[in-house]
Amino acid sequence: MSMFEVLRRFGTFALLVFTGSVLLFLVLHLVRIPLVLIAKVLEISMRRLDAFVTRHASKPPTGPVNQFFHPTPVSREEALNVHA
Repeated sequence: MSMFEVLRRFGTFALLVFTGSVLLFLVLHLVRIPLVLIAKVLEISMRRLDAFVTRHASKPPTGPVNQFFHPTPVSREEALNVHA
């Protein structure tokens, strides 16, 4: 069915509604493309950040854990005299 047959059979308003709906469909898909690309970039960056954090959090410490105090040897008597 051609555009002229639709115009003759259903009228101008039906043709305008159909054309408007097709244009709205195209506009929504054109708006969707950048949003999908942004979501994909966010997904990739979040995966890389998660892998980076997981890799660094699961490594054992290379130095002393307490960096504020120098490790001092504690004798056995001192350890027994400590009261909490």
